[in-house]
Amino acid sequence: MQRRDAIIGALENAPSLIVPLVREVPAPVLKRRPAPGRWSAHEHACHLADVHALFFSRLEQFEREERPRIVPFDPATARPDGELLAVDLDDALSRFAEDRRRLVARMRGLPPEVWLRTAEHAEYSHYSALIMFRHLALHDSLHAYRIEELLLKKDWEEE
Repeated sequence: MQRRDAIIGALENAPSLIVPLVREVPAPVLKRRPAPGRWSAHEHACHLADVHALFFSRLEQFEREERPRIVPFDPATARPDGELLAVDLDDALSRFAEDRRRLVARMRGLPPEVWLRTAEHAEYSHYSALIMFRHLALHDSLHAYRIEELLLKKDWEEE
């Protein structure tokens, strides 16, 4: 129970950390990539909004199947390179916060057996709903860290 509460708390609080962090990034830096093929702060933020559809879908699998098969997700193939740069950032941040609110509400209502339900995942030795949600919380932190690195980056290559 304690792990579930910690995971729910982390997921619930993520928008209050990430949205202001993204808003802190200066406009000239927001869409600037640190290197070819590496994401800008804008792209990291828009990706965080995009992944909710995947996690809602996986949650539905856990709710209806005894041992779901989880298909790995590769963000590099989900959208063509550079496509996230065209996404409206305000819309993406609003979607991120609203979808996260809805996801957390659903998580709070999950029966204990769904939290513990295991799944087959092609990339991982073991996987469960609890691991999936912990993965999402850590995923938030990874992208928030990348955004902060870009915000604080001192030496940008000349364009």
